[in-house]
Amino acid sequence: MGLVGGMARTAVVAGTATAVSNRVSRRQAGRWPQQADAQAYQEQQYQQPVYAAPPPPPPAAPAAADSDDLIEKLTKLGALRDQGILTDAEFEAQKAKALAGL
Repeated sequence: MGLVGGMARTAVVAGTATAVSNRVSRRQAGRWPQQADAQAYQEQQYQQPVYAAPPPPPPAAPAAADSDDLIEKLTKLGALRDQGILTDAEFEAQKAKALAGL
């Protein structure tokens, strides 16, 4: 083989190597994103679910309304006792019941 034959052979080998190298690079470039996507999907599947925080509890009813209602109830019970409709024992039992409702 002469000089031209050696150069031609070298050109063919270099061209083939370049073509193969480019094809391998393209194929791996396409494969890595697929593997990364698959891995991200797997990680997402095994992640613990994220729940929204529970809503805050509703505001408590104003204590003034409860205390006004209690005072009104005790006043009525006192009036019934003063009129003789309730005995002292009945008054105390109803008062305890009203206070326990708080």
